[in-house]
Amino acid sequence: MNKWYQIFHKNTGLSPYVWVVFCILPFYFIFRSSSPYEVVSGIVMIILFFICYRLSFVSKGWLVYFWTSVQIVISIAMTLLFSYVYFSIFLAFFIGNIQNRAGFFTLYAIHLISTFVTVNYGFATRNALLFTQFPFILICLIVVILLPFNTFNKARQGQLEGQLEDANKRISELVKLEERQRIARDLHDTLGQKLSLIGLKSDLAGKLLVTDPSRAQAEMHDVRQTARAALKEVRELVTQMRGTRLEDELFRVRQILKAAEIEFHLEGELAPEHTNLLNENVLSMCLKEAVTNVVKHSGASVCCVDIESSRTETVMRVRDNGTGIAEQAKHYRGHGLQGMKERLEFVNGSLEIASKDGAQLTIRVPNVLRQV
Repeated sequence: MNKWYQIFHKNTGLSPYVWVVFCILPFYFIFRSSSPYEVVSGIVMIILFFICYRLSFVSKGWLVYFWTSVQIVISIAMTLLFSYVYFSIFLAFFIGNIQNRAGFFTLYAIHLISTFVTVNYGFATRNALLFTQFPFILICLIVVILLPFNTFNKARQGQLEGQLEDANKRISELVKLEERQRIARDLHDTLGQKLSLIGLKSDLAGKLLVTDPSRAQAEMHDVRQTARAALKEVRELVTQMRGTRLEDELFRVRQILKAAEIEFHLEGELAPEHTNLLNENVLSMCLKEAVTNVVKHSGASVCCVDIESSRTETVMRVRDNGTGIAEQAKHYRGHGLQGMKERLEFVNGSLEIASKDGAQLTIRVPNVLRQV
């Protein structure tokens, strides 16, 4: 249920000022009566109606239906005694906020029937005040018919949206949990067997070190090969988790060079067809480092990236029209070139540096990893 201070609801289609008028208007109808008894009884019913209206919003369970029933009785009495029909609009709005489907339809039917019967009775008895309000009463009856369903559907939609948000959060948590379990399984499958093998061969090599040194040396060679294979698989696993696609890196490169006011030219393939994810990630990191060098150190106005891919290798050239690379830097001791070289050696790639009318880095990676 909504809170009591939401009586003036913005989703009813009526301005809050209209609701204020509906709160004040019944006093006008009451004071038209010449009988002090009727005036006092009318004021009591108005006060009782709004007290019940507030209690309906803050109550739970069967009390909600009790206070709503009292309001329906007061609305009927106000219509018969003072020709004031507009309490039915308050009721129409409140009934729409009832979430229980059976309770909603029951109160909706009772309210609709009682309002129509009371109004028709007034017209049948030729109540002059009702005839003067005929256009407004007609609008009131339309509101009594439509407003509860409109409010009920909006409340149900809000409830469903809340449930959907909770379900999405739950799905997100389950996805994270499943991803953690998958990573744990992959690491276990990748490292478990090889680490066990390394332990067994190390123990065997230790035992053979005195009795059969040549065989012990062979076992240690196997340990080294197994360790390298395990390291390679772990790096490939991490690359699959956090790999950067070359196409995405080229998009960031374009933005960086634009911000540095360096003209950018791209030739070749955005996504090399024969390059696996590991090599593509290495190419992306090398491209990032190369473009960073162009922006920070070259003083160039133009940067070109050329990507060629075949079945055997992928070649990426990054060239600029800047100051070139100093001789000491060509030996991979500056500007992050050593890190690029190490990454490329891991995938059996190569780095070539030329410095003529600017700098050119030629980066090659094989499309099929060769066994070291």
